[in-house]
Amino acid sequence: MAHSGINVLLEGDNFIRLLGGLWVTIKIAFTSLAFGLVLGVLLGVLRTFKNRLLRFVLRIYLEFFRVVPTVVLLFLFYYILPRQLNFNLPANELATFVFALWVAAEMSDIVRGALISVPKHQQESGKAIGLSRWQLYRYVLIPQAFSLELPATINLATRVIKTTSILMLISVMDVINIGQQVIEANNHTYPNGVFWVYGIIFLFYFLIDYPLSWWARRLEKKGLERENG
Repeated sequence: MAHSGINVLLEGDNFIRLLGGLWVTIKIAFTSLAFGLVLGVLLGVLRTFKNRLLRFVLRIYLEFFRVVPTVVLLFLFYYILPRQLNFNLPANELATFVFALWVAAEMSDIVRGALISVPKHQQESGKAIGLSRWQLYRYVLIPQAFSLELPATINLATRVIKTTSILMLISVMDVINIGQQVIEANNHTYPNGVFWVYGIIFLFYFLIDYPLSWWARRLEKKGLERENG
């Protein structure tokens, strides 16, 4: 057993450190999701307005965060902009900020697509009973769109969680970074420890992401059944 390398997980506080790194990963992922989803809903609603300038600006915002790789965004906000603008943010806070902006961009497109998918007669019925624009969104369009956008929102959450694996590139002490430190510190004693360390990291990600993926697939299946039924 000692030669297998599994003992690297039990050596000292290695496993506790990995759990601490996992907590950092979860905190950044879910905090950025919380802020990004709220902002994304607002931007998605604004993208359905008829103001061409507003829609153009929000479209550019979406395309910027969709086209530019996330790792480039992290480097831009962590290494380049602080030097140019003379400001400095802790890596964890900056990562949360960048991920929240990315989530907001993607969520705005999900919300826009769901809102324009609501049947026209729902909007006409709301207008017929005298609802204002904001009342129409609040009581008719957004509730109707919620079930349409939920599977895509859950899939976005799984993408965000998986993408946190690149945070080590800006020195965030996430589970990947901690895992690499454990491997390097125990390389001579447990040369096969890399298998067990990354194996447990894989398990951590699987336990977080798989239930969300299963939930999204189940919702999509139910949606297809309702459409075909």
